[in-house]
Amino acid sequence: MAGNHKNTSREGSARQQMSLAIHFHPTGHHVAAWLHPRSQIDAGSNAAHYLKMAQTAERGKFDLIFLADSLAIRESDLRAEGRWPQYVAYFEPLTLLSAMSAVTSHVGLVSTASTSYSEPYNLARWFASLDHLSGGRAGWNVVTTGNAASSRNFGRDEHFDHDERYERANEFVEVVRGLWDSWDDDAFVMDRASGRYFIPDKMHRLDHKGKFFSVRGPLNMRRPPQGHPVLVQAGTSNVGRDTAARIADVVFVQEQSREKCQSIYADIKARMGKYGRVPDDLLLMPGMAIVVGRTEAEAREQHEFLQASIHPDVGRALLGAELGNTDIGDADLDKPLPLDRIPVTDQGARTTVQNLKDLIARENPTVRQLYQRFSGARGSYQLIGTPERIADEMEHWFRTKAADGFIVQPSFLPGGLDDFVDLVIPELQRRGIFRYDYQGKMLRDHLGLRRPSRLRNR
Repeated sequence: MAGNHKNTSREGSARQQMSLAIHFHPTGHHVAAWLHPRSQIDAGSNAAHYLKMAQTAERGKFDLIFLADSLAIRESDLRAEGRWPQYVAYFEPLTLLSAMSAVTSHVGLVSTASTSYSEPYNLARWFASLDHLSGGRAGWNVVTTGNAASSRNFGRDEHFDHDERYERANEFVEVVRGLWDSWDDDAFVMDRASGRYFIPDKMHRLDHKGKFFSVRGPLNMRRPPQGHPVLVQAGTSNVGRDTAARIADVVFVQEQSREKCQSIYADIKARMGKYGRVPDDLLLMPGMAIVVGRTEAEAREQHEFLQASIHPDVGRALLGAELGNTDIGDADLDKPLPLDRIPVTDQGARTTVQNLKDLIARENPTVRQLYQRFSGARGSYQLIGTPERIADEMEHWFRTKAADGFIVQPSFLPGGLDDFVDLVIPELQRRGIFRYDYQGKMLRDHLGLRRPSRLRNR
């Protein structure tokens, strides 16, 4: 049996095995996934669908399950909305992960939660509770919320601008980590003989007063089993990379170039030293949109079915949302999208906008070609083929320091997850680059990350 990839040397050690996360979009990652016969058409309101997939992910020995979130229905033409269910029916992810924790015992449980439209105290309680419920398997994907439509669901007429969102997020994370450190690990003695439940000197009030938040504390929850739930971060702008180097345990990257991922990998890890961290304190995990078949033809057939199922209204709406809510409803499908239709600045995801601009400038695709390319991978690298071909590419990225692992994004669910677990996982195991079994029970064990001590005395 292959060993785990937990590092024994902190300085300069190389991971011998990759980490794998599975991204659960309700019916799958492709925009037309709900039309595939092997997808769960009512996934957004079907809890049994998610619980079964969680058990399949654990059977495949995935490090973690990743759930994104949406705080608003995407703003687009209602003709498109009626053909695009992915952001219309969407479980609240922490509630769903709590249910998953009851039917699994090892796989990590990671959810997005917004620093723009949450409060640090509430969020610290949510994730500390999930960490206790799951026996140390919780993780928080720190997002600032790029969808401007969310602001109007939380009493704001205007969305926070990009840099303000990150400034607020940095303080938010500082407060949350401080609240997780409200108690020493041995504060709760719970001794009936002496009548002492906890030791008062081992409780620490936060007393935080900053630009955005004033939080007294302490948290009314014992310190999480992992010390801190795992922190995931996805921004790769300059300010996003610096935030990742300072606080992230995992960085989720969406890029279509191995060379670009190599550059991001080297840059973020080089920045970590100024924050007292070493490269192995962080894993870089690009998204990979995957369609696997037993033969190349079978994989292509599944992909082509999805591509042919994209309605033009949906394709245009998807592009418009990703391009800073640009209205491209009248764009000619068989002509390139003029660059002057794309905003110079945006309130959404700057990296996504720039990547699409670069693609348009480099290849000059038609609108139809552009949305077909983006609809399957959503900015991630796309792999279509046999288990051997997919494993070859993943191994190449891993060994050339473009990735410490991957966030697998099946085009349709649950069928695409079943295919990956049954076909690709055994191939990765055969090559010695993925585990045969879990070697610990906590998410930090799976990822080879040390348990943080309390940040400081308060």
